[in-house]
Amino acid sequence: MISSQIIRSSIEELKAISKIDLIVWDLEGKVVAATLETGEITAALITAFAASPADSQVMGSHHLMKVLDDDETLFILDALGASDDTYMIGRIAVSQLQQLIVAYKERYDRNNFFQNLLLDNMLLVDIYNKAKKLHIETSVRRAVFLVESDREKDSVTTELLNGMFSAQVGDYVTAVDESSVILIKELDAEEDYAKLEQVANTIVDMMNMEAMTNVRVAYGTIVNELKEVSKSYKEAKMALDVGKIFYAEKKVTAYNTLGIGRLIYQLPINLCRIFIEEIFGSNVPSELDEETLTTINKFFENNLNVSETSRQLYVHRNTLVYRIEKLEAATGLDIRTFEDALTFKIALMVVSYMKYLDSLDY
Repeated sequence: MISSQIIRSSIEELKAISKIDLIVWDLEGKVVAATLETGEITAALITAFAASPADSQVMGSHHLMKVLDDDETLFILDALGASDDTYMIGRIAVSQLQQLIVAYKERYDRNNFFQNLLLDNMLLVDIYNKAKKLHIETSVRRAVFLVESDREKDSVTTELLNGMFSAQVGDYVTAVDESSVILIKELDAEEDYAKLEQVANTIVDMMNMEAMTNVRVAYGTIVNELKEVSKSYKEAKMALDVGKIFYAEKKVTAYNTLGIGRLIYQLPINLCRIFIEEIFGSNVPSELDEETLTTINKFFENNLNVSETSRQLYVHRNTLVYRIEKLEAATGLDIRTFEDALTFKIALMVVSYMKYLDSLDY
């Protein structure tokens, strides 16, 4: 339903132009919005007019008119004045309010449509029938972005996204839960995944600058049909989870660049436990000290290059070798060799995944 604030803003603009006061009543005779103090006319007269078959009625200086939505009376507009222009201004106000009601109703219907589309709550025939009714293009390239704020129930994120992306160019902002905001972005024929990465980084930067809010953004693959939008949403949702588990330092995660993280994310927890027990026994990587973990990660970043790693860590080469040999003694894996390094890297990711699952409430 259209808000009283929107109605008030609309009639105040008309009052500024026409110099004619306007009042909008609900069907129970209560004032919704007004440009002056009300007094003369009573709630009983408003409710009586609302129940009558007449579309308009004059009571002294009060010109009453019905504001309709699909032939159903929603409000009563009262234009006050004795001039010949009073009735005309009243009719203009009624027309403007009815157009606003239709626009807000369509916006609500579109939001409801996309929520059901994302959650796969619609039959295929309903998707195309409702899309046609809501003037939504069906054969357009789209991608879904998920934006998760570090603040719960953050309306600022939704407001900023609505300001950055407009439905007039085919972009829609909605939500299906309290944890994240969803952007369905329409793409031109020449726009590719580089454009998606640019959009995602722009969102991160804007949220940080405008709202001082840290957000994490993930996006799915580009789809060509409206019915496939839910697929891109599911991919974005997976990318958001995988990014938080395995790539915590990154603010933007793309589904098509998840790599081995996507495989581990889909492993059964029992299989993960068996794998970790086979590799480490009771000495799981999560029990290693921070210094050792930092050394390991930097060693992997430098492609197992001892000299470069020691230089970046500002430690002597022998110190680094000592740390690696100490790790080998504890785990049985020499990460200077490719096979053991690969095993250890995968094991670290599996441990991160297990810790993530343990943190969830079932």
